Amino acid sequence: MGGLNPADRAAASLRALRWTNWRHLPRDARDTLFLLGVIAWTVMPHVSHLPGWCIALTAVVLIWRAELALTNGALPSRWLLVAVLVVAAALTLWSYRSLLGKEPGITMAVVLMGLKTLELRARRDAFVVFFLGFFLILTHFLYSQSLLVAMAMLVSVWGLLTALVLAHMPVGQPSLRQAAALSARTALLGAPVMALLFVLFPRIGPLWGVPQDGISRTGLSNSMKLGTLAEVAQDDSVALRLRFAGKVPPPEAMYFRGPVLSRFDGSEWRPAFQGRVVPAAAPPRVAGEPVDYEITLEPLRLSVLPLLELTTEGPQLEGMQVTQRADLTWAADRPVFERVRFSARAYTRFQPGPQRMTAAVQADLELPSDANPRTRAWAEQLRSDPLLAGAGAGELARAVLRHIRSGGYSYTLAPPDYTGANSIDAFWLDQRQGFCEHYAAAFVVVMRAMGVPARVVTGYQGAEPVPVDGYYIVRQSSAHAWAEYWQSGVGWVRADPTAAVAPDRINRSVRLAPPPGLVAGALGSVDPALLAELRDRWEALNNRWNQWVLNYSRGQQLDVLKGLGYSSPSWEDLSLLLIGALSTLALAAAAWAWWDRHRVDPWVRQMERLRRALRGAGIEAAMHDPPGMLARRVRARYGTPGEPIAMLLETLERQRYGRAPATRPDPSLTRRFVAGVRRLRQTAAQGAHG
Repeated sequence: MGGLNPADRAAASLRALRWTNWRHLPRDARDTLFLLGVIAWTVMPHVSHLPGWCIALTAVVLIWRAELALTNGALPSRWLLVAVLVVAAALTLWSYRSLLGKEPGITMAVVLMGLKTLELRARRDAFVVFFLGFFLILTHFLYSQSLLVAMAMLVSVWGLLTALVLAHMPVGQPSLRQAAALSARTALLGAPVMALLFVLFPRIGPLWGVPQDGISRTGLSNSMKLGTLAEVAQDDSVALRLRFAGKVPPPEAMYFRGPVLSRFDGSEWRPAFQGRVVPAAAPPRVAGEPVDYEITLEPLRLSVLPLLELTTEGPQLEGMQVTQRADLTWAADRPVFERVRFSARAYTRFQPGPQRMTAAVQADLELPSDANPRTRAWAEQLRSDPLLAGAGAGELARAVLRHIRSGGYSYTLAPPDYTGANSIDAFWLDQRQGFCEHYAAAFVVVMRAMGVPARVVTGYQGAEPVPVDGYYIVRQSSAHAWAEYWQSGVGWVRADPTAAVAPDRINRSVRLAPPPGLVAGALGSVDPALLAELRDRWEALNNRWNQWVLNYSRGQQLDVLKGLGYSSPSWEDLSLLLIGALSTLALAAAAWAWWDRHRVDPWVRQMERLRRALRGAGIEAAMHDPPGMLARRVRARYGTPGEPIAMLLETLERQRYGRAPATRPDPSLTRRFVAGVRRLRQTAAQGAHG
């Protein structure tokens, strides 16, 4: 291979690996290839987070190291590794403008892991790689704490522990299966301690902030341009889960109120209160039976919580202050970047105020004077219709909704690109194709042009019709925009123009589906019922992971103490219980270690019994004599009659020191050996008397 370039040598080595029996590789090559595979598996989930040059450099280094292991080539000089490390540091500085922080630190750790494999000259180098690998496993949870990541990292932990076990077995050729089994048993022994720490150790935040787990690239925002919600509606990821304590509201009543957008500059809608929270002046009027529910919100990137309309009793979030604003949204004092779960109470029948005109309500009449002139002219013409003379806000709203139903409008996920200051004109009077935000925005513009205060409300509408594991799922594809108009003596009234053009979207939560791509089209040929069942099962499992593991909070820790009999548990009680439990486990481990140190190895017990039997037959059998040497002495002393005993000793040597040694001694071999020695002695005694 000396005349080939590195790429050709690597390809030839991979072909050799393909046709070479794994068991016949030299142990150093086999163990190195196994470690490289574990490292590649550990780094793989970071592909979407790290710069392309880092992933490419790591892949080249790992392939190069595999080629050196297969060809028994010499490792590169340390000066070359230092030069590559300097280049990697420069590229990291170029990529992030810093060498400090989460992303630069993880990038350099991945580079160091790859380069360190080119320094595997001694066991201490391997230990550095192992501990770098365990550190990289932790870094994954700074990005995501999902069940898939946890399962992938569990495999990585098992692989690194197996490689660590192999490093502590320098003699012989132990199999990977044997090392993997030992590492699994070791991990299981430590599992109770980890479970105890999970239950009782105080909840603290991650080192570099909250992981962006579950945060979709799309989602609700504090502003809206025409077409943005159509992008959100093509995202099928979970937005929230909820479980009802009693009667479940019908789909048409499941509105989850998010940001309320009142200010319009001709192209973009924004909230009235930017960056500040204005509390509600008076609680809304409610009627009917309350709806008690438990909700789990995925990370939002927003401070506004999309809660069931209309939630009257605010959520209690640890470390956050949540206030109901004047627009009846619930807002936290900072954006929510982690999954939260809480209970709340809502009324689906409500009437928010104010009943009289205020300055805030008056502001919801504003329209840019130079935008959408044709739509404003159309609204003034409708307002002057003799049939609507003296009509109030409710009659005007119904007239606009009738126009939507009969005006040739269509509901689509792929509307034309409405841009510019006259986008409402293009939708309302020309194209007449749009998604929910087009209808809500146009409805509000028309109502304001007729002198009726109105505003856009964004959030989610509807849920999956069948609950999964008792939880109703609301997806990002349920993102929705509707409108509210103000009526004197009544207050704000909900109007959903989408129901006028696509009633199934509201009444039965039937969402539009985007055109399938190549992969989605192939999956579409599979039985839909099977796909739905598989998705439901996975989401039920993922929901249990979220509820039982990721959402395990400080309050639940104190609830554990209450279950143990503490009437009013405190953090001091939790700390004392944790210290006591760990001390008990430490004492138990010390007692086990003492017992294990003083117990006799079963192989030693077996050999001692065999030596006693041989000494009784006149064979010298010292403690350091292996079974093979004892077999030769038996043949030399007894010849053919001693052959069965010698063969049993050779069998024992293969069981104990062969390529695939047995885990425990064979009791039947001991019994046959002792019986054979007894017969041999009897035969020898009879021959002496004869």
